[in-house]
Amino acid sequence: MSLVYAGILSHAPGITGRANLVDNEEARDEFYASLEKQRLEIEETGAEVLIVIAAEHFANFFMDNMPAYCIGIGDKHSGPIEDSEWLKIEKTKIPGAPELATRLVKSVMHSVDVAYSEEWRCDHGIMVPLNFLTPDYDMPVIPCNINCQGPPLTPLSRVWQFGEALRIACDEQSEKIAIVGTGGISHWPATPDSGKINEEWDRAFLNQLMHQDKQQLLSYVDEEVYAEAGQGGFEIRTLIAAAAAAGGRGDLQFYTAALPIFAVGCTVARFDISP
Repeated sequence: MSLVYAGILSHAPGITGRANLVDNEEARDEFYASLEKQRLEIEETGAEVLIVIAAEHFANFFMDNMPAYCIGIGDKHSGPIEDSEWLKIEKTKIPGAPELATRLVKSVMHSVDVAYSEEWRCDHGIMVPLNFLTPDYDMPVIPCNINCQGPPLTPLSRVWQFGEALRIACDEQSEKIAIVGTGGISHWPATPDSGKINEEWDRAFLNQLMHQDKQQLLSYVDEEVYAEAGQGGFEIRTLIAAAAAAGGRGDLQFYTAALPIFAVGCTVARFDISP
């Protein structure tokens, strides 16, 4: 088996950009400690490459060209696209894994139509996770985008199929591969409701995700998600894809809604890798 790790974590620009503005330093430090634990767990598996399944935010795609799925196959990626002073992450180059990424694309294409890109500009959706999981940017990264921004959005049943296809593709390779899905759960970015978090909704979703309750996970309707979890809630797609790739039950290692300055419920979890 070549998939050696699968997990999820939240991303939001405030996680790095507004770290000094929190009024609950204990919750912040516990969150950061959980991210450090995740980094160490990935390292302990011997993972050679990190796939980041994210929802990019009009950094690479806009409404004139919006693929449902895209995998970055370049030999390097750049980021962050945002202002470094605002995000508190310096601009850098991130190594890619072009040969492996191309093999993954060819395999996934047998089940799910997936686009690919040799040029990838990473926004906070990828840079915030990398800031914690590979802070020296010394692990090759394969960025993977699921459109969570511009409706019509890909159905959740297809997201699950994409995760399963990615798992098959990983297990065909000799390299040891780690996958993380990163998104928000309930959040309302760039709106007057920014900072609002629906903790009850988050916890119900996470419980279903950790138990691999496929029927419930695929029953979410975008209109209901929007009403309960905001437009940021569409990013559950990235988390569902990671769960489908893992196949095993999850361990919710951290969750808090006590950091509204980050404008998202802060989550860290790991999945068992099914045979």
